[in-house]
Amino acid sequence: MVPEHGESTERFEIVAVASSAGGIAALSRLLGGLPKDFPAPLVLVQHLDPRHETVIAEVLGRRTQLAVKLAEAEEKVKPGTIYVAPPNRHLLVDPGGTLSLTSTELVHFVRPSADLLFESVAASYGSRAIACVLTGSGVDGSMGTTAIKSRGGTVIAQDPESAEFRGMPQATVGTGVVDFVLPLDEIVSVLQGLVDAGRT
Repeated sequence: MVPEHGESTERFEIVAVASSAGGIAALSRLLGGLPKDFPAPLVLVQHLDPRHETVIAEVLGRRTQLAVKLAEAEEKVKPGTIYVAPPNRHLLVDPGGTLSLTSTELVHFVRPSADLLFESVAASYGSRAIACVLTGSGVDGSMGTTAIKSRGGTVIAQDPESAEFRGMPQATVGTGVVDFVLPLDEIVSVLQGLVDAGRT
């Protein structure tokens, strides 16, 4: 697509989302608002208890029209599908949209790490990436959003005032790289608008 008036009209090709405490409810609202023809894949880190089998894909799958699955190594991402990091595994997206899973050390005391996911997405997608940080305690995601922004991507944070747990979105806002600070229900329309904009 040819840029007009010096503006880039490059498509957004991936959305990376991070949440922790309070995340299942927030993700249900966010993902439930996206249409079934959402034209980009979503990769997702939700901090989960590694001691238990997770049913997050099934839970979220009942609340969204999109396909939801636990991410698998060597899988290639597809539009309209949500890939969730399995418990106790870091999720990375390699160039070309291939997923990888690792059991390397904890980052900010967590695995999966939003920072590692975002950094891999930044390296693989550059300005074609969107990162979104929702409710959660701690600071996971803030370093990764800086990486997304440094490569020309777009960063969205849930308004900490509207988050059940303010830590993660507040840390992200504190980086100074956030493009949009929004109540949860407004994030859906902004995501849709951003992803659609490069396709007009």
